Amino acid sequence: MSVIHDPLSEDAAARIVLSAAAAGSPLQIRGGGTRTLAQAGGRDILSSANLSGIVAYNPAEMTMTAKAGTPLEDITAALARHRQMLAFEPLDLRPALGTGGIPTIGGVFATNASGPRRFVAGAARDSLLGVRFVNGAGGIVKAGGRVMKNVTGLDLSKLLAGSRGTLAFLTEVTFRLLPVPEDAATIVVSGLNDAEAAAAMATAMSMTVEVSGAAHLPESVRGRILGGRLPDGAATVLRLEGLAASVSARAGKLSSVMAPFGAVSMLDAGATAQLWREIRDVQPYADGTARPLWRVSVAPTVGHQLVAALRLETGVDAYYDWQGGLVWLRMEADPEAELVRRYIKALGGGHATLLRASAAAMAATPVLQPQAEAIEALTARIKEKFDPAGLFPAGR
Repeated sequence: MSVIHDPLSEDAAARIVLSAAAAGSPLQIRGGGTRTLAQAGGRDILSSANLSGIVAYNPAEMTMTAKAGTPLEDITAALARHRQMLAFEPLDLRPALGTGGIPTIGGVFATNASGPRRFVAGAARDSLLGVRFVNGAGGIVKAGGRVMKNVTGLDLSKLLAGSRGTLAFLTEVTFRLLPVPEDAATIVVSGLNDAEAAAAMATAMSMTVEVSGAAHLPESVRGRILGGRLPDGAATVLRLEGLAASVSARAGKLSSVMAPFGAVSMLDAGATAQLWREIRDVQPYADGTARPLWRVSVAPTVGHQLVAALRLETGVDAYYDWQGGLVWLRMEADPEAELVRRYIKALGGGHATLLRASAAAMAATPVLQPQAEAIEALTARIKEKFDPAGLFPAGR
């Protein structure tokens, strides 16, 4: 039976890792337990749950430092009091994955969890300024700083983002913030098929109206978003944010350019916030089932081609974010990993991560995109430097 270690301090965490290394006892790192793709069986658990609290927050500098186990809701509540936000919109997959737990800021950066604004504001790692962590040898390491002027170790900080607990145990993170936009609106273009939507989104992104969200909801999922209140037909949605007068002017310009593509309507700020939250959190597939759910990243121009090719061979439902470059795929039966990845390769490459399936399917399927031989070798060398004893699970 696994033992759960809940250190109360960074030093205590380092002692636990040192003891585990001496005993040859592997560890699995856990934050809030909301984003784990696959369990590393037989390992004791090293949890950051008790490493919680905001260490420093400077609204004027728009930076914050927090311990890794700090609940994300505590972070967002503190930021809301100063009308600031995390630019990358970290997604909450609990409804779609059927998991519990409490999302933590360390978990957000450990998984590089990034939402609809990523394609214009960057990913979680792009907001990360500094980290503190315990490596696999029990050493406490600091990288980066609390301001962009201090770039020592910045690349190291970004390397930890998305490493999913395979390299080190995060204890503290420092990150930059952005002001909350004064106003927001969403232009809805109705009735486009997937290829037409890709063209419409590309046109919108080529304009100077500063679109901060671009997604396409086919008719099969349109009714499961915003309580079914979107107009009839597939919905291509384009978000605008900023000062109220600017949003109004840009919305008028964008609506005029979109009119030749299809019927155009507009959502106000309240509906816009709900719409993009549901797109971000994969609300259409939060259906209480274990039907396989893939998160696929490809070039924006080929997302709809991937879905069309898959539909010729298997049952699949899908919708698109990031101007079509992020495809959420829900398979009707088996994960079809070989088929999905074969078509991704044929269309120029990308990444497919299996987020949900039956326990048997998750155990039998490589949930992360297999790496090229050269990248796999580089990854192994990095892993050896951070975790020479192999305490933390690889391949996650």
